[in-house]
Formats: sequence, structure tokens, C-alpha cells
Amino acid sequence: MSNQGEGPAIGIDLGTTYSCVAVWQHERVEIIVNDQGNRTTPSYVAFTPMERLVGDAAKNQVARNPTNSVFDVKRLIGRRFSDPLVQEDIKLWPFNVICGIDDKPMIVVNYKGEEKHFSAEEISSVVLRMMRETAEAYLGTTVKNAVVTVPAYFNNSQRKATKDAGGIAGLNVLRIINEPTAVAIAYGLDKIADNIGKSNVLIFDLGGGTADVSLLTIEKGVFEVKAVAGDTHLGGEDFDNRMVEHFVEIFKRLHKVDISGNSRALRRLRTACEKAKRILSSAIDTTIEVHSLYNGIDFFSTITRAKFAELNMDLFRKCIAIVDKCLTDANMDKSCVHVVVLSGGSSRIPKVLQLLQDFFDGKELCKSINPDEAVAYGAAVQAAILSGMRNDKLQNIVLLDVTPLSLGIKANRTEMSIVIPRNTATPTEKERLYTTAADNQTSLLFSVYEGERARACDNNLLGKFRLSDIPPAPRGVARIKVCFNIDTNGILNVSAKEITTGVMKNITITNDESRLPTEEIDRMVQDAETYKAEDDEHRKKVKAKDALENYTYNMRNTLNDEKISAKLSRKGKKKIKDAIQQVIEWLDGLQLVDSEEYADKLETLESICNPIIERIYR
Repeated sequence: MSNQGEGPAIGIDLGTTYSCVAVWQHERVEIIVNDQGNRTTPSYVAFTPMERLVGDAAKNQVARNPTNSVFDVKRLIGRRFSDPLVQEDIKLWPFNVICGIDDKPMIVVNYKGEEKHFSAEEISSVVLRMMRETAEAYLGTTVKNAVVTVPAYFNNSQRKATKDAGGIAGLNVLRIINEPTAVAIAYGLDKIADNIGKSNVLIFDLGGGTADVSLLTIEKGVFEVKAVAGDTHLGGEDFDNRMVEHFVEIFKRLHKVDISGNSRALRRLRTACEKAKRILSSAIDTTIEVHSLYNGIDFFSTITRAKFAELNMDLFRKCIAIVDKCLTDANMDKSCVHVVVLSGGSSRIPKVLQLLQDFFDGKELCKSINPDEAVAYGAAVQAAILSGMRNDKLQNIVLLDVTPLSLGIKANRTEMSIVIPRNTATPTEKERLYTTAADNQTSLLFSVYEGERARACDNNLLGKFRLSDIPPAPRGVARIKVCFNIDTNGILNVSAKEITTGVMKNITITNDESRLPTEEIDRMVQDAETYKAEDDEHRKKVKAKDALENYTYNMRNTLNDEKISAKLSRKGKKKIKDAIQQVIEWLDGLQLVDSEEYADKLETLESICNPIIERIYR
């Protein structure tokens, strides 16, 4: 495949809590640092009366602006507002989420004095755009092409929504790949040349919001996924929630005050809990200390590693159950697994590591790759392959993935009729024949579902379409062939045609209720450009203001220098001092104004000060 667009292709790990971007160049993968010098970027977007903030800047101000700071959006993308998991999350988030059109969750924030509603795709696109701009600043060229990763257990709606987010961010998403598969590439890339033979590798990926397990066979560059299992709602954020609940109860017991309804107090407590969780990965105990947590009350408490494990033990065991399910689906005994590779920041938790090691009867776990960067690393490799990079290592890599959930249609009014069973290798295409249920029936409604429940209504509805113009005939006579096709992105297309009498009709599902229509994506792209222009203008104003302030205060310091001051005439000194004082008072008495006004003020001040100062150096 030739490069589709401009610049090199990048790999993006769009994480629940942190995101990461990487690129293949100079015959290796390079993790790209952001403008703060960090290799990972918080997946946060914040809105203030003045500007929109992304990444580190957004997370750093979240305690003072909790209701307009959006995070964990990966837990919303591709889901319905009525989803019980969404309803549970809404109770924990400080920002507001309401029900939009077609049961779509919409995030409500206040931006520049106005109430704004954003979809999860729009917020994710802001993070993706930042990843793209980070890569462009590093590479010094335009970047259009990217491979974006998703949890292996993301359903069809979530995958499509993630691809839409890439489109809004101005990216051509070459492919959506599963996070554990990307980790397997990161692990196996250097093993290809070693020619070590066939190896069964289990990827245990526990991140901020999702838990994924994949079992792959790696042999001579062929990465064949045997089975996947996971939970798109299990990760570090859930462990933090348990700690927050624990300390809310302690605060209530100590001070007889319930802070569960105060978003600012909860945000500050959550930040302290996140920090404590990380410390407990290397220490056996730590302290939680928050100054003036609520109504001037300081909060101080301690937590041990054992207590943290007790609070989350049911969730930790759930992670191990996912591993067991993956092995069962692959019909493989745990003794046949050669390597267990760890990925995701939460895989550092000691109790999780112990349970995992115990499950594999003491097998040493592989920690040779950076768990925070492995997903982006593998995505960058895949991006390089898809963009036509030529390299001995790259050209030997072949990915054979599987579908995480069974796919089918509703039959006999309630039954889930499976067309593609879960863990079927992709890309794939499978067909099944159906017929009419009544005499002279001329149309059929097909409802497409994914999931493992026997009743269709208990599974996830992907979409519906109606096949019309079926020739009238007794029930059971018409023959309708339904074709399910899963492409290399794991995205599903469904078509149906009537074949008994030769009358043919093809209908393909190219959209579903949770995916954005093309015109809506176009609108969001335009909005994104508008917001980008506003952000650029704000930065321009700040830069112009800084230039004026720097010159003003530097000139005041120059005036205060005794050696220079002694050489100035009283009249010249007074003229500079009065001009500086006027500018300082002007700066103190206003909000941000147009950059041209700052430039005019700077030019005026320079015209007064520079000639006077230059005279003493002649």
C-alpha cells in the first residue's frame, strides 16, 4: 500500500487516562514527547472563560475547574446514554452528561460564558489533534495518516466512533487495531530476526479504563490472534474510585460531613488517591494529605498496600477471570503459554502481578517493554507497514486478528442468530440463508446485534435495515442471503439479497445509530477548525502580552540599575518612568485584548525608551 496523503504515518494510543504517539523513522520506533517534555499526555480537555486547554495544561487546572474539565471520555465513546455503565460513570464525574438525539450522551460545559454540548467523538478528536500536532512539531512536517488503537473488546459502534474522532481531528485513519495486538508487535518485533520458532504469547493489558487479554501465536513474523477477552469498563480509574469512596467515608466519620456532593473536594481527593496508588506500587504504605479539603478542614490519612488490595480485590480477581476466559476460548492450557507480557500502567500494581503469577503457577512475567508506551510503539510499526515503509523487519510482519464478539441478526422474533462467532479470524466474510415468516411477505426487517446472549434484545444493537421488493410467495419459499463482512479495521458491513426468483437487492449497513452521519462529521470538523483558530488567536494574544510585559519590566529594572540611572538626565528618567507606569496600569486594568493592541503599546513604549537609553551608550 502506498502512502495515502501527506507526511509519515504515526501510531496513536488513545488512552482513557493518558495518550501516546509514536513514529517509525531511522529504522526504529521513536516515542514522541509533548510540549512539556513528557512521553505520555493526559487525555483531558478543559474549557475556561478564556480558552480551551488540552493535555497537561487541562489536567493541571482540574481541581479549580472540575465541572468544565472533561476526562474518561473513552468510557462514553460509541455508547448510549441509557447504558447502565454510562449511568454509573455519570455519578462519579464532576462534569455534566445529558441525553442527546438518538440516546447519544452529550457532555455539557461552559466555555467563554456559553453553554456548549460536545459528543465523545468531538472531545476525543481534540486529544487526537494534539497528538497529531505533537508529531508534526517533532517531525517538522504535516501529518495526515495514522493508525489508532482501541481495546480488543471494543464493539463495532465504539470502533466506528473512534474512527470518526480521527476524521474530525483531520486524520486519515489507515486502520483501527487492537491494543493488545499492538503490544504483541512491540514485544515481538525484535524476536522476528531471532527466528525462535513458534511462541504462544499472552498479552495482559490493564490500563486506566479498560482490561484486555489477547492470546497470540507468533511465528516468523506472523502475529496470529487466537482469542481475545476483556472488559471495557475495568481499570485504574475504578481502583481510584474505590479509594475515593473509602476516604469519603473516613472524612465523614472523622468530621461528620459528607463531601460526596462537592465536585471540587472530590477532585482534589481523587488527585491525591491517584498519587497514592502509584506510590503503593513501590512502597508498602503512603499518606493522603489534602490541605483545606472542605470548609477549611485539612484531611490527613494513611493507606497500606494491603488495604488498597482489599478495597479492590474483587476487581483484581475479575482481571484474572478475563485471562482464564481468553485461554478457554482459545482451547489452550495455561501451561502452553510461553510468555506473559504486561502492558498498561495498572499492570504495575503488585497484587495484580501476584495474582497473575499465581495463576500461571509462578511463571516469570515479561516486563521488558514499557507498559505506558508499548501500544503506541506497536501502532507506529503498523502505521509504517501500511504507509509502504521498506525494512527487513517490517516486511515480514503479518497481522491476523479476531472479532471479539459474536455477530448476528434477530430471528424468530427473539432469538440471536449468530452469523460470525466470536474469536473468528478477521478480515472475514460469512453468509447465511434466511426466509420469510408469513405468506406473501414482501419485506424483511433485519436487526443486527453483537454479543453472547441467547436473546437478541440482551445483546448490543448495531443497526437495522429493511429489505423490500421481495416477490410475494408462501412463507418459507423466498431465499434471502445475508452476508456479514468484517474489514481490516474490525468494522462490520452487512448486506442482504433475495435470490430465489432472481430479484436481487443489496443493502449495506454503512452507519448505525451511534455513528455520526457524514454531514455531522463535516460540521464537527468545521467546529474543530474554529476552536483551533480561537486557540491560536488566544496564544497569539498571550505571546503579544508577554512581549509587552517583558519589555516593560526589563526597562523598569534597567531604570533601577544605579550605574545606568546615574547616566540618565532627570527629564529622560522621568519620561521613561511615566511611560512604564502608564503601561503597567493599562495591563493591570484589562482582560486579554487583540494582539495588535499589545503590539501598538510595545511600539509606543519602545519609541520613548530606546532613544533615551541609546544615548548613554554613544
